[in-house]
Order: sequence, then C-alpha cells, then structure tokens
Amino acid sequence: MYEYRKLTPEEKAELVKQRLSRGYPPHSPPHTVRDRPFYLLTAACYEHKCHLHSESRRQELLDMLFEQFIAQDVEILAWVILPNHYHLLVHIVNFDVLGNLFRSIHGVTSRQWNLEDNLRQRKVWYRYSDRAIRSQTHYYNTLNYIHYNCVKHGWVQSPYDWVHSSVHWYLQEYGRQWLRDCWVQYSVQDYGNGWDEYE
Repeated sequence: MYEYRKLTPEEKAELVKQRLSRGYPPHSPPHTVRDRPFYLLTAACYEHKCHLHSESRRQELLDMLFEQFIAQDVEILAWVILPNHYHLLVHIVNFDVLGNLFRSIHGVTSRQWNLEDNLRQRKVWYRYSDRAIRSQTHYYNTLNYIHYNCVKHGWVQSPYDWVHSSVHWYLQEYGRQWLRDCWVQYSVQDYGNGWDEYE
C-alpha cells in the first residue's frame, strides 16, 4: 500500500490493470487459495500506526479474536499481537467465515478505540491478508516467524519478553528445548521469499 503511493499515475494504472487481469481486487489483498486447512493471517493498523499501544488493548483484541474465532470453528494455533499489527496461525474448516470475522472484530475495536481516544471516523485497520500453509516445513517456519516477530520489529530482545504471544503457551506445553530445536530446524531467515521452497 505504501509503495503504491510512490508510483506515477501511469504506473498506478498499469498495476491496477495487472491486478484486475489476474482476478485480484484493485487495491486489497487477494484471497485466492481457499481450500487449505492452515493459514497465516495478518492484519495491520492503517498506515501501521500503533493503535494497540497498551497491553490492555492488545489483551482485549486477543480475547475477542479467540471468542469469535472459536464460535466460527476456527482454531488459533499461534499468535502475536503487536502495537501496529498481528499475526495468527489458524486451522480453518470454512474459509468464507474470515471476512465477516475480521469485519466484526475490527469494526467493534475501531469504534471503541476511537471513542477512547476522542477521535471521530479515524480509520484504525487496513484489510487482512492470508497465506495458505503449504507443508509441514512451512507450518513450523510460520510458527517461528510469529514468535520472533516482536524481536524482528524491535519491540523486545527476546520473544519470551513479549506478553501477547503464544510462545509462552508453547513454552509451558512443550518446553524451552522444544522451542530451541524448532528454531534451529525451521529457520525464518528470508521468510516470505520463495514460497514454493516450502513444498
């Protein structure tokens, strides 16, 4: 979205034309793979502003995600909630429920946080994106990516220092050695580049 703003009008028109020719929406993430059981879901605050600036807001969002996702038979397997975006690794039966889930959660939080901040009609969220998990390797790379995202973005020095992350659940359930072994075996270096390598 930010790179798009730097394009000339001609480049913008060409990019939109290319997206439409592929069957994508002109300005939002496409949701092209809809038949896999596992997905990485990502949602960001509009222009990456830190609307999730407090622990209470991050916890409020996490509670709402679990409540509403469980009600729609979507299992959250890993998560991290950061001040300006969040990632979820989910198991899903019906992909079509995602749009309504995000609209509902983001609509409620937008209204509430705008009231709290005494702002009217501020855009809080950008659209969500999804990435189908392609293999076991991709699954565990994604798990590590989620747990180390708080370090990647400079919020903490260690993933164990970030409260709103499933790394603490995995630590309790599987232990530190399991997490270390997982990190060594499934590196997140260049995560997101060359997705076909995860087959």
